[in-house]
Amino acid sequence: MNYIEFKNVTDFSPEAIFDCGQCFRWVKAEDGLYKGVASGHFGKIEFNNGVLKIHGASEKDRDFWTHYLDLERDYGEIKKSLKGIDPFLDASIEFGGGIRILNQEFFETLISFILSANNNIPRIRGCVENTAKFYGKQGDGYYSFPDVVALSIATEEALSDKLHAGYRCRYIVNTCKQLMEKTVSVDVLKEMTVSEARKTLCSFMGVGGKVADCILLFSGVTADVFPVDVWVKRVMEELYFKRTATLKEIEEFSKEHFGSLRGFAQQYLFYYAREHMDDLRNMI
Repeated sequence: MNYIEFKNVTDFSPEAIFDCGQCFRWVKAEDGLYKGVASGHFGKIEFNNGVLKIHGASEKDRDFWTHYLDLERDYGEIKKSLKGIDPFLDASIEFGGGIRILNQEFFETLISFILSANNNIPRIRGCVENTAKFYGKQGDGYYSFPDVVALSIATEEALSDKLHAGYRCRYIVNTCKQLMEKTVSVDVLKEMTVSEARKTLCSFMGVGGKVADCILLFSGVTADVFPVDVWVKRVMEELYFKRTATLKEIEEFSKEHFGSLRGFAQQYLFYYAREHMDDLRNMI
């Protein structure tokens, strides 16, 4: 058997999980299944009627995929806690109820979201994939994302030539240099307050508040963050503020309105609003 199987899986939609903006190395194959590479593990996801199959994985990988796909978290309870807060969020949960937030490898998440700054999804995917291709290890038809030691040998000029990531290449070189000098990891960040963790991440070149919050959320450090890009800011202004709002106002509002589960709320809202903003406007 060239797959592992998980039964009785609920609140799981491959499309919602891999297309909600949290990751960049998963693509839909010709057969409609999503395939990707995570921490050097290749997988192809098949999900039907509560049965999750990960093709290309073996039994020894079960713990990894359980953690990566966040299968031990009760998303039914999360949605129950968030429902009733407001009609916008209720509609978003109904639409994106299959979202699970991945526990991604910290260094890959850090570099990926540095590359995401002021960039579009296709270009981000290309930059991240090229990082793996030129600096990662080759597997059976795929490349794993490099670790900090492997990527630290790259010069700004080499990165620019291979990744076509512009000024972000300088950020990557400096970030690798910083990480070679001090240890920052999911475990280290979990020991900090959210404010301290965000400040630590913002010490890396190219990491601002939004990118820091994405890293904290998508590497599994904490769900008590609310990443705000241009699109999320516009959604919050239109639906909740009915006026222009500052990032600080949105930050404070998200904490008070959605509570410590606001990272999940952000994902439900963002995923729904991206495709159905007019439906949300009609609720006003």
